Amino acid sequence: MAISLNYHLFAGNPLRSKTPKLHDPLSLSSSFESLKSHLHQNPETHPPNSPFFKVLLFKKGRPLVSSSIEEEDGVAPSWHLGWIDLADCKTILGKHGVQLTESSLVYLGSRAEEHVVYWAMDVVENGELATELSNRKQLCFVELRTLMTATDWTDSWVMGDLAIAGHGRALLEWHNQSRFCGHCGDKTVPKEAGRMKQCSNELCKKSVYPRLDPVVIMLVIDRENNRVLLGRQSRFVPRMWSCLAGFIEVTCSGESLEEAVRREAYEETGIEVGEVVYHSSQPWPVGPNSLPCQLMVGFFAYAKSHEINVDKEELEDARWHSREDVRKALRFAEYKKAQRLAAAKVDQMIKGVKKRRSSSAGYLAKSGEFAPMFVPGPFAIAHHLISAWANQDPPTGAKAQMKKPPSGFVSKL
Repeated sequence: MAISLNYHLFAGNPLRSKTPKLHDPLSLSSSFESLKSHLHQNPETHPPNSPFFKVLLFKKGRPLVSSSIEEEDGVAPSWHLGWIDLADCKTILGKHGVQLTESSLVYLGSRAEEHVVYWAMDVVENGELATELSNRKQLCFVELRTLMTATDWTDSWVMGDLAIAGHGRALLEWHNQSRFCGHCGDKTVPKEAGRMKQCSNELCKKSVYPRLDPVVIMLVIDRENNRVLLGRQSRFVPRMWSCLAGFIEVTCSGESLEEAVRREAYEETGIEVGEVVYHSSQPWPVGPNSLPCQLMVGFFAYAKSHEINVDKEELEDARWHSREDVRKALRFAEYKKAQRLAAAKVDQMIKGVKKRRSSSAGYLAKSGEFAPMFVPGPFAIAHHLISAWANQDPPTGAKAQMKKPPSGFVSKL
């Protein structure tokens, strides 16, 4: 089963982070000044062309979402972000003792065709607030990974919503991780509408910017024997295999991406890699809180050796898989079914249904039997690296395989 995406999940963000003119009402600086006047209820200072403001609430990294389509006639439900107007958000939060201030909001951007500026805010655990949101607007805080698997990759609007949610989570998690200055230890305060932080110590005033952690992910290919090397981690569900991956190591003399690919392949499996060819990259804001956003940089890596020596501290297992076995795994794993089941699960969560359907059946073969092996779904760059090789040999020196996002879509993380 070859699944073609215009761009990876979490890329293609439809919100512009910057506008060409500094005094554009939708720009970061102009909209932030307008936001402050709205929050302090000073209509005299409102610019005449002040934009509308909408807020996306997060709780422990989970964005607020709603369901947009009822499940009927075989059409799966679809989730969307639960934006709340600024005034309504201020009222709801105020009832539960949460003060909405400009320092608690993070600028996300604006859509090119709208006169609206979008913001994100992190709220603490509050059962009464969650209940009110559910009762008044049928909204629910849902894990980003759950939304990732529930996203219909053929729906450009939902794909855009997922990119926005990933961007918001990454920024808010970074704020939580950078509350103190790494130089002097004093508290940091948000600046530039949450796009940076600065030390509050007048003698220090160090600036801190959001971090991005680059990760190489590679499909190791044995040209001679027409097979690829896939690994298993202990946390994987049964029968799932994926590409090797690892962080860029600053301690390794500031290595290049290609050097990181070769080092990780050798450290994890004992396989020596020669030629390294770039495929594409994917923002990955669903890692641990300490790593607000990773950037997965995908490569094809061509093996120079074939004997596997697995580092058991890194991997549970690693094996060579033939092209026919990989094609069979792609052909029989029902990724679309898994996506629809996950979407139904999200719909049930939003509606407060206690009993949720499991998405584990999503990787059953069409015969009803469990597939002997499968690879990650189309939400992950690993799927597209594996699928690209299984269906066609990537040429030497190949350029990125993913298409550019539609006009107006910009990847920001």
